[in-house]
Amino acid sequence: MTEKEHDKTLPMTAQPFSFWGDEKQCILTVDDIPENIEIIRNILGRDYQIKAATRGSKAIEIARRHPHPDLILLDIMMPEMSGFEVCRILKTDADTLQIPIIFVTGNNDAINESEGLELGATDYISKPFHPAIIRSRVVTQLNLQKEKKKVDQLLGNIFPRRIVQDIKFNGFSEPELFTPTTVMFAEILCPYAEQYSAEQIANDITDMFTVLDGLATRHGAERIKSSSYTYVAACGMPVPNINHARIMTQVAIDFINFFAMSSLCAQKDWKVRIGIHTGSVIGCIIGRKHFHYDIFGDAVRIASQTKNLAPAMRLLVTEATMLQVKDHYAFTRFTPQTGTYSSDTDLYELVMDNNQLRLE
Repeated sequence: MTEKEHDKTLPMTAQPFSFWGDEKQCILTVDDIPENIEIIRNILGRDYQIKAATRGSKAIEIARRHPHPDLILLDIMMPEMSGFEVCRILKTDADTLQIPIIFVTGNNDAINESEGLELGATDYISKPFHPAIIRSRVVTQLNLQKEKKKVDQLLGNIFPRRIVQDIKFNGFSEPELFTPTTVMFAEILCPYAEQYSAEQIANDITDMFTVLDGLATRHGAERIKSSSYTYVAACGMPVPNINHARIMTQVAIDFINFFAMSSLCAQKDWKVRIGIHTGSVIGCIIGRKHFHYDIFGDAVRIASQTKNLAPAMRLLVTEATMLQVKDHYAFTRFTPQTGTYSSDTDLYELVMDNNQLRLE
C-alpha cells in the first residue's frame, strides 16, 4: 500500500459520541512499516477516522492541516526523521501543541520512555500490539482530548483567539498596546413587549449575536465583548491588520443590512446604531477570579460616544476612521447637538448606496 493511500481517511462505519457532533474522532498513525499501519487500522478503524503517514515530514504536514487530528500514534524508530524529532517539532508549534501523542516502540526502554515524556508525549504503546491495551489507551487519551476541547471552546468564547494561544503556549497573556486599531460600538435597539417570554427573548438575542459574530469574523474582526444590547468589536488587534478601518466599516455595513433584512423578512422590529473610531487601545485580561478580556483607552471612549450620537440604522465614524477609508466609502459631515459630544474630533455619517444595502 502506498503512502498516498495511507493518507486517506477511512469511511465511517460507526458513530461514537463526539463533543463536536456526529463525526468520528481522527487518529493519525505514523509508522514507516505499512503492515503496522494496517494493524492499527484493523484495531481502531471501526470506531475512528484513521489517517496515516510513513514519513515524519508527511506526519507533520498532516498534523498541521485543519481540522487537526485528535490523537497521534507515533513510531519512534523511523528513517529520515525519528518520532522524537517529529514530536519536538509538533510540541513547539502553537497549532499542534495540544494534540496528544502516544509513542509506539519496539523497545521497553525506560530511557527512551523518559525522553519521550519529557518531549510532551502522553503515553507509550509497545510492539507487538495488544488490541485491548491499544483501545484502552486510545480511549483514555481521546476522552481527555474531548475535555480539553470543551475548555478551548469556553476560552474561545471569553478571549480572542490569539490570546487563547498565548495562554495555552505560555500560560499567560501580557497586557499590550495596539496601534493603530479600529473599534466599533454597535447598540441594538430591540424593543420587547411584556407578552414575550424570557425564553423567546433569550433565543432571539442568541440567534442575533450568532449572526453578528459570523459577520464580524468573516471579515477578520474580533468581538471583544457584549453587554446587554451593546456589541463591541475591533480590528487590528490582537493581530495587526493594515486594513483594520476598512474591515470594521464593512462589518458595520453588514450589521445594518442584517437588521434591515430582519425587519423585512422576519418581521423583527430590530434596529442598530453604530459608531467607529480609529486609534490606540490597551488590551488585557482583567479579573482575579472571574476573567474576561477587555480594551481600554481614548479610542474606546470615543467610539462609544460616537455610537451614542448615531441615528438608528446609521453609521457614524470619526475623522480618523474616515481618512482611512474615504477612497472606498462616501461620507457626509455630521454635526451633533451642542453638549452631546465631548471629543474635539469631527464626525461623519456613511452614505449607503443601493449596492451597499445588502449582505455581501
